[in-house]
Amino acid sequence: MTEQVGGTCAVVIVAAGSGQRLGYGMPKARVPLGGEPMLAHAVRGVVRAGVAAQICIAVPADDAEMADIARDLAAKSGAGPGIIWSVVDGGADRSASVRAALGALAAHITTVLIHDAARPLAPSGVFDRVTAALRDGAKAVIPALAVVDTIKTVVPAGLPATGAGVEKVSGTPARNRLRAVQTPQGFELDTLRRAHAHAETLDAAAAAAITDDAMLVEALGEDVYVVQGSTHSLKITSPTDLLLAEAMLQGPLRPRWVEG
Repeated sequence: MTEQVGGTCAVVIVAAGSGQRLGYGMPKARVPLGGEPMLAHAVRGVVRAGVAAQICIAVPADDAEMADIARDLAAKSGAGPGIIWSVVDGGADRSASVRAALGALAAHITTVLIHDAARPLAPSGVFDRVTAALRDGAKAVIPALAVVDTIKTVVPAGLPATGAGVEKVSGTPARNRLRAVQTPQGFELDTLRRAHAHAETLDAAAAAAITDDAMLVEALGEDVYVVQGSTHSLKITSPTDLLLAEAMLQGPLRPRWVEG
């Protein structure tokens, strides 16, 4: 590990997802984007943001190639010499991967940003807004965008001729109060550690319902603040998402997409 020069914020990059829906037969963070592993773009985005005293990458536990890629990115990042780099084995699910990374953070770290490698084009401005809110005293901060589609809640239903798979609308929440949540999500480190400790007491059904770290903090009764996200921070889940990200990296608009 490298000696730390200054700063108390760590960034955890979760790169342990399977990526099955992308159809490449490899972990998502290793899927090529612009001729490089998706993880490479996520790491450069974190370095470019300049908020991290430590960068910890959680990779699949059985993927030596991914671990080598992560270490190589650390060595070639161009980041300042004071940044601590860590690579840890992820767990069976996202929460377990985050917990493994939290266990590798240096003693002087007080705040942490949890970022997904699957959002490789998140611009520096989002990192700045999240860390600014943490400096203002927030214990949990998430970037998010207003929802532009009408959202319906549904319940299972059936039609005699149509068969299974039909649903029925049970409600329409007010769109102006809905937000689509992104990463990086920022936390006071002690608060996030308490939230993950609480999560380990949940039964399997309750644990399966957790989709992000902010939900764990909400369960503690802590306030979670929301700052403006970015349309550039798209999550790459499907082949269509990957095509869109490729398009964003090409042509005359490339600097705007990458740096905006």
